[in-house]
Amino acid sequence: MNKRSKTINSCQISKKKDLQKILSLGFLPPVNNYHPIIRPVEEEFFFPAELMYSKSSKLMQLGTIVDREIIFPKSYPYTSSTTKILKDNFKELYKEIKNVIDLKRDNLIIDIGSNDGNLLENFKKDHRVLGITPESIGKIAIKKGIKTLIRYFDKSTAKIILKKFGRAKIITATNVFAHIDDINSLMKNITKILDKNGIFIIEVHYLVSLIKTLQYDTIYHEHMRYYSLTSLNYLFKKFNFRLFKAKEIPTHGGSIRVYVTKNKTFKIDSSVTKILKFEKKYLKMKNFELFKNRVVKSKISLYALINKLNLQNKKVFGVGSPSRGATLVNYVGLNEDLLKCILEIKGSHKIGKYMPGTKIPIFEENYIYKNKPDYLLLLSWHISESLIKIFKKKGYRGKFIIPLPKPKIVK
Repeated sequence: MNKRSKTINSCQISKKKDLQKILSLGFLPPVNNYHPIIRPVEEEFFFPAELMYSKSSKLMQLGTIVDREIIFPKSYPYTSSTTKILKDNFKELYKEIKNVIDLKRDNLIIDIGSNDGNLLENFKKDHRVLGITPESIGKIAIKKGIKTLIRYFDKSTAKIILKKFGRAKIITATNVFAHIDDINSLMKNITKILDKNGIFIIEVHYLVSLIKTLQYDTIYHEHMRYYSLTSLNYLFKKFNFRLFKAKEIPTHGGSIRVYVTKNKTFKIDSSVTKILKFEKKYLKMKNFELFKNRVVKSKISLYALINKLNLQNKKVFGVGSPSRGATLVNYVGLNEDLLKCILEIKGSHKIGKYMPGTKIPIFEENYIYKNKPDYLLLLSWHISESLIKIFKKKGYRGKFIIPLPKPKIVK
């Protein structure tokens, strides 16, 4: 095994050696490893991507953990504020939190993995806020007036927070709770900085959504764990937290928002019981086996479709370069001969670089109107409806390929 990664033989929550392999996507590159087109690519790292399931905790996880410096480089290209669905989601989350708990002006709100401050912008006017992110993108949040620690959230960061800012009334971790390798240390650090009557809120990609809608493209090394509410409940009970509210939300193709606390005055919402009851029936090996077979069939179908179009001299461009797109392109086996380029919105940090693991160039989306492809492969297929409307409105007259769950062409 490469020294930049380690093999995991036990459940990341329970520590029991009861893992069963569900799916292998072969070897994948770190999805944020973008090489500039102007320089030759001399070296590229690839790591095993195997989905494993723990019977004890009901957690789905990767069998390999990659060094955090590789999967979250300082030059991390993602900015959450450029995604409308996330901006809208965070506004809705802010309103929901205000209905759940009575916040005072001096209450501290902490966002772990705060990126460019997209979530905390909603709180900064009326409350003290603090962002934590290891990437340089945090400087954007600082310019917005959002206090931000540009560092990883670990034991030393927790000490700094307690010393300089005190305990938090609200801690949020949206789309990052699966990204930190040692989940038990993470929970210990959360416990240290959360007020005794405070609330910890997470949003994570939901395992049930992943399976039902065949989102194998969300499997990559950033996502070390794939949570059901059952596995989250197992984890939180371990640290004496009470899970009192849960809600499925549309972000990232299907996520779940969960509220936990140590304050016993919060009543457990019926949503928690309902979801746990459903998962008890659904999280079965027969459904996991069916999922695996559907993934393989989908891969073969998508490759065959794009290869057929190329044999007919049809030009196929990709649209969007989300992290999930790197998994799809590499697992399916698409290269620059099959997918001529990938288009990104103006201002994206990914323009002028190669899609990770390939030599498929990424250009600004205006490139489409000079080169007029016959087909656009929607790599952000979970928002395909809105993307199709946007491109049609801008004058694109070709066809669209929606790759998942079953590849199809849309006019």
